[in-house]
Amino acid sequence: MKTSTTKKLHAGYVSYVLVLSIGAVLSLLAVGAYRGAMNAQAAQAQVQLRVDYSEKEESILRSIVAITPNRAIRAMQSGSNDSNASRAFSTWETIFSEALTISNARNSIDPRIVTALNIPGLRMGNTGDSALTTPSRIFAAVAPDTLLVSEGMNRNFGTGYPPALTCTDTTTITRDEIYPIISRLKRYGSLAQTHLNDRNLNGDGSSGYGVSVTNYPDFNRLAYPRINFGYARPGDPFVAKRNWWAFSMDVADHDDHLTFLARSRRNFVLSIYEIPSQLAISASSFMSLGQYTGGSAWENVTVSGPVFAGRAEVLGSTQLDSLNARRGLTLSNSASIGGQTFSNNNPFTPGTREAFQLTSGQFLPVSVASESGHAAFVPINRGPDYFDRFAHATATNVLSTTEWNDYSVGALQCAMRLDVTRTTSATNLTPTEFRFGYLLPNGTRASMPVALNTSMIATTPPVARLTTLPPGFVEVAVENSSFTFPGVVDVAYGQSGGFTFRQGVSGTITFNNATFGDPLVGTVKRGYWRPPAPFELRNLASGQQCVALYPERIPSFLTVIGAATTALNHSIVVNVDYTVTGLNNSARRPNTNPCLDSDYGLIMRECANLAGFSRGFSLVTNLRLYIGDDFNTVAATPPSGYSPAGLYFPPCSLFAPEKRYGVDLNPFNIVLSGQVGSLARETDPAVRPLDSKNLNGAAMPAANIRVNLRPITHPAELPPVTMMNWLILLEERRREFF
Repeated sequence: MKTSTTKKLHAGYVSYVLVLSIGAVLSLLAVGAYRGAMNAQAAQAQVQLRVDYSEKEESILRSIVAITPNRAIRAMQSGSNDSNASRAFSTWETIFSEALTISNARNSIDPRIVTALNIPGLRMGNTGDSALTTPSRIFAAVAPDTLLVSEGMNRNFGTGYPPALTCTDTTTITRDEIYPIISRLKRYGSLAQTHLNDRNLNGDGSSGYGVSVTNYPDFNRLAYPRINFGYARPGDPFVAKRNWWAFSMDVADHDDHLTFLARSRRNFVLSIYEIPSQLAISASSFMSLGQYTGGSAWENVTVSGPVFAGRAEVLGSTQLDSLNARRGLTLSNSASIGGQTFSNNNPFTPGTREAFQLTSGQFLPVSVASESGHAAFVPINRGPDYFDRFAHATATNVLSTTEWNDYSVGALQCAMRLDVTRTTSATNLTPTEFRFGYLLPNGTRASMPVALNTSMIATTPPVARLTTLPPGFVEVAVENSSFTFPGVVDVAYGQSGGFTFRQGVSGTITFNNATFGDPLVGTVKRGYWRPPAPFELRNLASGQQCVALYPERIPSFLTVIGAATTALNHSIVVNVDYTVTGLNNSARRPNTNPCLDSDYGLIMRECANLAGFSRGFSLVTNLRLYIGDDFNTVAATPPSGYSPAGLYFPPCSLFAPEKRYGVDLNPFNIVLSGQVGSLARETDPAVRPLDSKNLNGAAMPAANIRVNLRPITHPAELPPVTMMNWLILLEERRREFF
């Protein structure tokens, strides 16, 4: 049986308008959601690009700080101006381009990572991933300058910029905007005086420390920058010259046509501070502080202000105001720095620095150079070559007007030169002649031979002879007559074509062949005299042959020979000229590490009163130095513009590979004031800067050494010859700061 039914349905209709409307609304909502997602993605991409560019810029800035001092040094070296390739190595464009490479800013991802991923057909989605081939799109000088940097010279850049230097040399002016030029011709002038007197013009809130640029154009008093590396306390005065260059940077500007990213350019000031060594204790070597070599603790030692070392260890219960190193330091359990002791002897324990700054409002008195990302400290240490002017060839084709060796080697900076130039024979190295060089009043250099009276220390060699009469000798007698001298003098006997000499004689002298020998047979001779030369040949009791130097005699001696005064002739280098062949010269280069008894020594006496040196006195030698008298213990009249209280002593410096105290006898006590340093390398054994030896080379007992060291705080306290340091600092010039 089959049954079927039929159900009746109601009629209906479809509204196309409604369907289409709803569909359109839903589509619009989908499109809106998509656009929102795309906008969010674009915004996120922009944010990420900004972060990427910021990180790139920070890495670039650190690279610029690392590269610039090396290129500034290269611009001062021989051959830097040989060719286009040589010059290009030191340009700002090369510096910036290499900074882009070293910082890895030319890649958004390390190529080694890309290779390791091994993704076929990999495509970068980062529109900012660029080779950055055009540095001029990234770096720009301050308007209206059109090159990569603006040099801080000869114009007022306005608020927010450091005091400008002054230079009249067109070569230096032209090259300074192309290369980082360090030159003695860049000095402080009237353009900088207002800034130096009122540092608030730079917006850092610190008071002015400047002194007269007329009196002190080379180095002036500046405020130490606010960085963690405490060569001085931030804001405190220190003595320096600030070379600087201004530029702006925007890495994004190179590819903004692809990224459509708009960023403001960041403005920077890159500075190279030239800082003469001025701390109580400073050295780029590894220094051990607090104990002498034998293990005795420092006694009667006062050290004021910061201490700087390449590396440092502080032993015992030593107390220092501040300690700063380039590469690291260690402290004993009881050492105190700035009144602080540190848990686990580690001042760099996380949180220590922050807690100190919050509670004291000051930087921690212990620092290493690596703590400041946009700063670098470069001690200029030439080691043993600093003592020896014959170790350096004459420079040629130099970009800077100041050559590197002249800038960094103390022996080459000295105005006066005293060289051992002749010896008795190849087997008898007794000197028979010195060469004395000095500056004339017009600034040109002159020199004269000084024949030595070798018969005073050995009976076999004859008295010294020369064919011409050196400057300063005055006729006093005819042949066979006598003259009585009330004091010590130098005398000569002869006639044009032949003279013999005696140094350091007194009383009645008979001018005849019996006394002097016959320097010119068959010719009538005459007698001459002059004040005693400030140098002679002398032996120690041990028999070691020495050059003897008498600084107090130098001013009057310069007068009688027609030289410039001590305003120019303010420093002397004593070397052995081992480069001259023939002329009976068999002198060899002295050893400096260690000094040997078989080499010549240098005796210094008559050196207590140095008031005759208006600009101070410096001595550089590659011989062992024996200090036989008090040194610089007579106060002098302060120079114009010098304001610190207390007695003023002429600023002096002594540079020698080794020093000993005593000439005839061993001293009982040593009292040392001023500053001490070292030219040792960081790889050398630890330097103990207060170690002192007597005449025989034995260590002075700790109880017999009294030390009072303090930093230099005024440019009038700088000696003629100093060691130099560079502080490289990159600061962002932000409008809110000025």
